[in-house]
Amino acid sequence: MTSLKRSLEADPHASNIASKDFVRSTKSGKVQKITRELYLRQDIPCSSKICSSCLRNAPRDANGNVAPFVLSEKPTGTKRFPTGHYLVPDTNAFLNAMDLFEQKSGFYNVIVLQTVLEELRNRSLPLYNRLIGLTKSEDKHFYVFFNEFRLETYTVREKGETINDRNDRAVRTAVQWYGSHLQTASEHSGRTKDCPAVVMLSDDKENLRRATTANLSACSLKDYVSGLEDATRLLDMISASQRGQDSRGLATEQLYPDYYPMSKMMTGIRAGTLHQGVFNVSSYNYLEGSVRVPAFDKSLLLLGRENSNRAVQDDVVVVEVLPKAQWKAPSTKIIEEETLNKDENADTEEGEGESVVTEQERRALQEEVRRIHVKNLEGRPQPTARVVGIIRRNWRQYVGHVDITSSSKVKQSRRQQTVFLIPMDKRVPKIRLRTRQVDELVGKRVLVTVDSWDQDSRYPVGHFVRSLGGLETKEAETEALLLEHDVQYRPFPKSVLDCLPQQGHDWRVPSDLSDHGWVGRKDLRDKLICSIDPVGCQDIDDALHARPLPNGNLEVGVHIADVSHFVKPNNAMDMEASVRGTTVYLVDRRIDMLPMLLGTDLCSLKPHVERYAFSTLWEITKDADIVNSTFTKSVIRSREAFSYEQAQSRIDDEAQTDELTQGMRALLMVSKKLKRKRMDAGALNLASPEVRVQTESETSDPVDVKTKELLDTNSLVEEFMLLANISVAGKIYESFPQTALLRRHVSPPKTNFEQLTNQLKVKKDLELRTESSKALADSLDRCIDPREPFFNTLVRIMATRCMMSAEYFCSGTQSYPEFRHYGLASEIYTHFTSPIRRYADLVAHRQLAAAIGYEGLDGSLHSKAKLEGVCKNINVRHRNAQMAGRASIEYYVGQALKGRVIDEEGFVMKVFSNGFVVFVPRFGIEGVIRLTDLAMPEPESVFNAEEYVLEVSGSIQVRTELFQKVVVRISDIREASTGKRKIKLELVRQ
Repeated sequence: MTSLKRSLEADPHASNIASKDFVRSTKSGKVQKITRELYLRQDIPCSSKICSSCLRNAPRDANGNVAPFVLSEKPTGTKRFPTGHYLVPDTNAFLNAMDLFEQKSGFYNVIVLQTVLEELRNRSLPLYNRLIGLTKSEDKHFYVFFNEFRLETYTVREKGETINDRNDRAVRTAVQWYGSHLQTASEHSGRTKDCPAVVMLSDDKENLRRATTANLSACSLKDYVSGLEDATRLLDMISASQRGQDSRGLATEQLYPDYYPMSKMMTGIRAGTLHQGVFNVSSYNYLEGSVRVPAFDKSLLLLGRENSNRAVQDDVVVVEVLPKAQWKAPSTKIIEEETLNKDENADTEEGEGESVVTEQERRALQEEVRRIHVKNLEGRPQPTARVVGIIRRNWRQYVGHVDITSSSKVKQSRRQQTVFLIPMDKRVPKIRLRTRQVDELVGKRVLVTVDSWDQDSRYPVGHFVRSLGGLETKEAETEALLLEHDVQYRPFPKSVLDCLPQQGHDWRVPSDLSDHGWVGRKDLRDKLICSIDPVGCQDIDDALHARPLPNGNLEVGVHIADVSHFVKPNNAMDMEASVRGTTVYLVDRRIDMLPMLLGTDLCSLKPHVERYAFSTLWEITKDADIVNSTFTKSVIRSREAFSYEQAQSRIDDEAQTDELTQGMRALLMVSKKLKRKRMDAGALNLASPEVRVQTESETSDPVDVKTKELLDTNSLVEEFMLLANISVAGKIYESFPQTALLRRHVSPPKTNFEQLTNQLKVKKDLELRTESSKALADSLDRCIDPREPFFNTLVRIMATRCMMSAEYFCSGTQSYPEFRHYGLASEIYTHFTSPIRRYADLVAHRQLAAAIGYEGLDGSLHSKAKLEGVCKNINVRHRNAQMAGRASIEYYVGQALKGRVIDEEGFVMKVFSNGFVVFVPRFGIEGVIRLTDLAMPEPESVFNAEEYVLEVSGSIQVRTELFQKVVVRISDIREASTGKRKIKLELVRQ
């Protein structure tokens, strides 16, 4: 209900008050009525540079300045609107065509109504964030008009009117007001003939009809785009559903089951008959999915397309558990879509010759069932389930390439063709596209958006966004992996760069100790401080020092770049850093969280220059016991910036006896004792395949791949960074028990280790104990094969994959026992030591500064809800950065081995009924060797699942078992399914 309480006054600055009534239910089940007053104004500007009256009446800031007007005085014209035009899209236009609005070839001078912005936020937060980004772009001229607060455009909801209809009417009202308002402004300026049109964009037929009836300028997306110069390319970017390409008549056959209504799903979840979780697809079998839910120890299996029911990787789904008689063991067969479903016709009409499961898929699933029955594996089944609904689609933009076999071989000029896009991520199904640009897109990396996945379509339907460049070109492949892992790689906008110190690279720590910058800081410039980092490191976050004390103990300091001095809460740079979350390290480049001026200069603890720091100082005994610890803002002057190798050489050189070297030796001595204490407490020494790609300095082309060598100095730095993080975690939790930003590592469910435990028992008669981190650490130490030194590392790599991911969290959301970091065997932990490259550390710096009384804490860091949002984002960003880094290494390893053939030792990590996975330590890679790679046609084989043995007979005699050492021939091949250059492994000998 809405009512106006004061009549219009002559003063344009006067407010007119309206009220809105809301009804909501409380947690106790009671109904609560809320009344909110709206102050309607006449001074909210149109922001067109044509209008002088709005410029006179617009609100001013404290300095008497009006915010710059956004909309151009002479906007671009088209054939239909030759005098220029402003666009006013409705919500559906942004929902269906955000990609269009981001294009540089069109869609300038856009009026974003408050009504539309709020509705978009409720419908799609990712699209809302993209639109907010456009409103901040100075080039695009997007203006947010607060029509809900302007008296002439505020729209009262009528009795019996739906919210959607009211919002559509609000859009038309705003378009009508803008048109008449600009006409008046043009008359006053004497340029009536040049008045730009105000054009409503919508794909809602009823909204368009009513706009036309009211004599408003209105277009559908398709009609508007058709009049633009770049129409051919832009038309491909309109949502498939809006182009009507899926209207196939009334008698279409439903291939997938209906989803349950939302009310039924929520009731079932509360009753425990239905379960909610995230849908994941197997990397080895695209027909097998899984969902982890709290009610079951093991993940629920979803076998086949029908049970997955249009769920896509990472969707939040609701599943129903199938009867126990239908429970099955996880698949032991490699099933790849490109092998089974080659040469499919993308133009096949749903309901006309298309079924949810192809004959090849049905045969593969039946063979799997027969194998299970023959081997009598009923003792190892997992619960199976089917998807009955989608809570949230986590669809994103996908990168892939056009399947050339799905396109017409006949030249069809600019007629639309239907083709398949094969995503780079094998877990994502093929996507149907309608495009006029098939010839241009073949052989290219292509970015697409999924629009829908209806019941009558075996595959999802999407639309073209843009081409990234040719397959295997360095720039296209790098941009592809950044997009695939949602890495924010755009240049920093001007608003962010404006937050940097005006002195730029000439900024210096004030020489005058009475300067404000010195207030509350400790002068540590006399300490013999150094940094130890990888070769070529420019963003130096941390530095260390140690010196003997008169009582025989040591003073040890960890000094961290004081990023919070330069990045203030809630400014543009802070907001950008919070979105990026972390710096991303690729083989050939670094995607910074902060502008380079800070990351590699003003914040970086470079040698021989004074820098602001945040220091943690301990008094430590020679036995590595902490006597006391203090935290202080400081000024330091690092003496040297060592690489790990240089630091190790300096420590080992007995001729070096200077104080700096002696301090480094003391640090190394204490670090070894700290590590021993951690290991005794149950910290895990896990492993991951880490390699370093050597590139040419000028071209960044890969020339060689080497395994990373870990030195004592690597461990030295790690131990003191861990100690600093643990010390800071305790301090900020003590001061802010409800809102400390911490990091935890949940202990993995025992079921995660079941398979590895059984494999070690069966193959090596070794016991893996998992009741605690200490038990696991001790048993991993005992997993040794005297004949093969690498075996222990292999087991640690496999154990790492059984772990849960560590995560950031807000202390008030968990009980103290849940704070524990399982891998580090620490009761409490946070990240403090890398604020240049991690946003979590920057938050910890602000909390620590407040905890020691250096400065007050920003209000946003007192809010548990806001911190939960920060943690959620940085958890995703951290994981994406790791995946992007690994994908970059994988790409460059493939390029380094391009054209080469190498025989190398490897180890069997996994055995299937039709192939096996081999890990090659030298290159840190793993690959699948299928039976069809051994001989063609596929040879006969017997798979013993209990003993993890695959015996091949017939044209070739091979016996392969888990953990077996083999020699493989490594070459490179461009994978047909993803278009990526991959390593191909061939078995040479066992």
